[in-house]
Amino acid sequence: MQSYEQSLQQTREFLLDHDDYLVVSHVQPDGDAVSSTLAVGWLLSCLGKKFTMLNEGPIPQRMRYLWHADQIVNLADGELTRTYDRVICVDCADFQRVGLTQRYFAPDALIANIDHHPTNNGYGAVTLIKPDAAATAEILFDLLKTFQVQWDIDVATALYTGLLTDTGGFRYTNTSPKVMAAVSELLALGVNGPELAETLLEEMTLAQVKVLNRALNTLQLSSDGDIAWVYVTPQDMEECGAANEDLEGIVNYPRNIRGVEVGMLFKVITERSVKVSLRSAGKVDVAELAQVFGGGGHTRAAGARIDMTLEEAIPRVLEEVRKRL
Repeated sequence: MQSYEQSLQQTREFLLDHDDYLVVSHVQPDGDAVSSTLAVGWLLSCLGKKFTMLNEGPIPQRMRYLWHADQIVNLADGELTRTYDRVICVDCADFQRVGLTQRYFAPDALIANIDHHPTNNGYGAVTLIKPDAAATAEILFDLLKTFQVQWDIDVATALYTGLLTDTGGFRYTNTSPKVMAAVSELLALGVNGPELAETLLEEMTLAQVKVLNRALNTLQLSSDGDIAWVYVTPQDMEECGAANEDLEGIVNYPRNIRGVEVGMLFKVITERSVKVSLRSAGKVDVAELAQVFGGGGHTRAAGARIDMTLEEAIPRVLEEVRKRL
């Protein structure tokens, strides 16, 4: 098994030796996925490479300030006209997380898999995976250091965004000395940390407040108070005028209740399909739990899509949580 340094060099060669890349991240992209896509795009532009950035889903409105964010093609807005032989997947815990973007991968495409999820199964011809990294943006910080390119405020802001969002504003246990050293360098390049924290972590849309209110009205706790959950229905989303990005952070409310070990948000997708987001205080590995349902993620933050009704999914997930408590 090759070392992290060897993986960095192999990925560096992959980016130097080819051209005309497709860069994708996971469906319903979060801060790390968006910033990682753009950081790779920025690097490819510095190298004089051709590239297309693609996602199945819109870029959250609050991240539209990032360099070339408007150039990430959303499949909902239109189709591409061709396939690509060279693909770079960022922040995708498993291959299925790329969603419908995979229809634009050539059958014999060479894939570079750059990710920090412990549940990543190592798909692709080139793998750059560091499970103890706080974010894929941290890995890209290391990768960009291997190139002779002049960093600017655009790439620094993108990398800072990924680190800020995936560490919960530098509050989670993945906030390592290495992360803070990287943050120091990015701030020195001119990143406006307080402004980004306000935009990404504090500001709420009216739709967010409305759908949060709906979710909290469904709050339930287990009999011993160590599991808490809320749910949101399509009707809630429609009546509140909410988008998927407006659900960001809601799962933390049940998790933050004193004494709760696992907090959950169930989002009804269809009559027989539910997405569950899981957060752990530390006793339960929710990434391992999510894998039971075909999902994945991190030890303390994970998720899965379950083909059941809401009434079936809640007790089924509760059963798996109780096994681990």
